[in-house]
Amino acid sequence: MNEIGIIDQLGKAALEAVLPDGLTVPQFIILNHFVRLGGQRSPSELARAFQVTKGTMTSTLQRLEAKRFIEILSDPEDGRGKRVRITAAGIAARERSIQKLQPVLDMIDQAIGREAIQSLLPVLTQLRIHLDAARDVDGRVLPATAEPL
Repeated sequence: MNEIGIIDQLGKAALEAVLPDGLTVPQFIILNHFVRLGGQRSPSELARAFQVTKGTMTSTLQRLEAKRFIEILSDPEDGRGKRVRITAAGIAARERSIQKLQPVLDMIDQAIGREAIQSLLPVLTQLRIHLDAARDVDGRVLPATAEPL
């Protein structure tokens, strides 16, 4: 887990250094989420997925909406609810970000090799799925026998 944490920090720093359009890492991650998974999400669903407070997510979404990278719509099934979707401008901003990050990705590819990286993905995916399934209602990952804090 220590190695994963260090890789996370280094990866975010590399991404932050090249993000265009005044994007922050959390904003990019939301755009990337929508490009990868498509569809619409509620702010609450996004907050749970990213393990942040609803207030933090609302602030990030407002900044993305101001840049016209997302749209916040009324939920047709819940008059008080909201739905979020990415715009064409948001997709383009995500693509520009990936292009700016490409030299870093190429460097990793050359240093480690694409096959080695691809061989890690199934294990990392299993780890993510397991940790996600083990979360309690507050988002903490607990073993089945652990007492809540």
